[in-house]
Amino acid sequence: MKKARFLKGCMAVLTTAALITGCSLGGGKDSSSAAGGSDSSTGKGEEETIKVMVWDRGDAAPGTTVEKNTQTEWIQKQMKEKYNINVEYVSVPRSSSDDKLNIMMSGGSAPDIVFTYNQSIFYNFAQNGGLADLTQAYDTYGSDIKKYVSDAQKMGQIDGKQFAIMKQRGVEAPKHTAYIRKDWLDKLGMEMPKTKDELAAYLQAVKDKNPGGVSNVIPWAMSGRNDTEKGYLNFVGSYVNLKDDKDAYVYSEAYMAVAPGAVEGIRKLNEFYNKGLITKDFATDTNEDIYKAQISAGNVGFFLDDTERPWEYIAIMNQTLGLTNTFVPVQCFELEDGSYRTPFEQRYGMFVMIPKSSEKKIEACMKYLNWQADPKVAENIVYTVEHKTDENGVPIKLSSEELASKGYPGTCDDLNIVNLAMDWTKSKDAIVSKWFKDQSVDWADQEWFSNFYDVRAEGKYRFPVDSNISQAEADYGQNIEKMMIEYVYKLISCSPDQFDTLQQAEYNNLVNAGLQKILDARAEYYDSIKK
Repeated sequence: MKKARFLKGCMAVLTTAALITGCSLGGGKDSSSAAGGSDSSTGKGEEETIKVMVWDRGDAAPGTTVEKNTQTEWIQKQMKEKYNINVEYVSVPRSSSDDKLNIMMSGGSAPDIVFTYNQSIFYNFAQNGGLADLTQAYDTYGSDIKKYVSDAQKMGQIDGKQFAIMKQRGVEAPKHTAYIRKDWLDKLGMEMPKTKDELAAYLQAVKDKNPGGVSNVIPWAMSGRNDTEKGYLNFVGSYVNLKDDKDAYVYSEAYMAVAPGAVEGIRKLNEFYNKGLITKDFATDTNEDIYKAQISAGNVGFFLDDTERPWEYIAIMNQTLGLTNTFVPVQCFELEDGSYRTPFEQRYGMFVMIPKSSEKKIEACMKYLNWQADPKVAENIVYTVEHKTDENGVPIKLSSEELASKGYPGTCDDLNIVNLAMDWTKSKDAIVSKWFKDQSVDWADQEWFSNFYDVRAEGKYRFPVDSNISQAEADYGQNIEKMMIEYVYKLISCSPDQFDTLQQAEYNNLVNAGLQKILDARAEYYDSIKK
């Protein structure tokens, strides 16, 4: 494999520029203009029916489902009118989508278009002959994919063949962000923490002094979700010194919890837990219900989570308790040299695949995906055809109430599986304005969002990635990633005197399950492409 295929993204970026350039957005909202698409093969062919996977987050409007609602019906109408293609949706629970996908693929019941964020799953499907080769269909029917989201497509290639169409992300964002109660800091007379020691002092003060006067104060809230490392990875990763690009590639973000030094970060979390600074028995809260409820109730002083999703909990808290100026983003996980390393999402997103069993429908499926690549179409899928734009051409999101009353799902962007790189996503002013205007209730002012934009990007960093997956990673990777989360949770919540013994035993379990084979293969591959 040529060096050019290796997407070296591991330099720390200190600016907040360098966003993907989109294209001009159309303002028309009628069916014909919203259909968009400049694919050369726009003529109707024979009638074809395709089935498309869609996530079920449990946010369908009353009287609708995620498979049948105002937005899916609009998409179905466009595809029927433009291509004579009937689109049917097949729902998969978001929280267990990869498990469900594996079951469907192995049982031969997968829909014609499926997707995952997990590279190992994609590679495993491709290597075992489970995916259709999209190379010719992409060349013939993928003109808008090439025009608007070509930068992401190499990650969907194996040995020069296209086995997945890659979704391109829009606004550049870190994977995870820490939040802290600014009003509690003020009551405690403490400054915004800039280091882990300063954070520890704040957490202890929250426990000892209960600045919010709540009945069940939780200095650091954590959940036990077993499909994400979001609750601890940035903290643990700050104990890891990546010596060079090879280290960064070998351990990537997926394997950061077992990188040299990571165990000391986990040990510190164990110390916090046993001091009562982290949610007791957090690992049993696998669906996050308790975690979300505690944040919403105003009982929490700090948490680490997805970057924007917590706004929902913060908004509920502010509105319910009549508070303002509460949670703000914070960067305090310093590295050995005092700098920060904030892992950002790669520019590519999910792997969108067509199972081998749907090979006869490749043309229709590629037309569907290519249609979604047009930024005008993408905008109308994410924001609905009824949305308006502001004076800067930035789309204004319908409120939750409007979406529900009109029969739209709460997360329309789940239906957009190809392109989020719209024109406005490269401007801080536009992004901040959009965040502010998208509030369903006024829980933060524009200054809050501007500060959020800046703080979240401190130490911006991307791990180096490559489309190659070793056979070891294909065989063991998915299971190892789940086991590593369990490994961390067990170590955080064990008694201090058991930590070292348990750590060694659990690490040996990881090695026996294939971890060392994966790390060795990643190191070997890196060396091979750098010769």
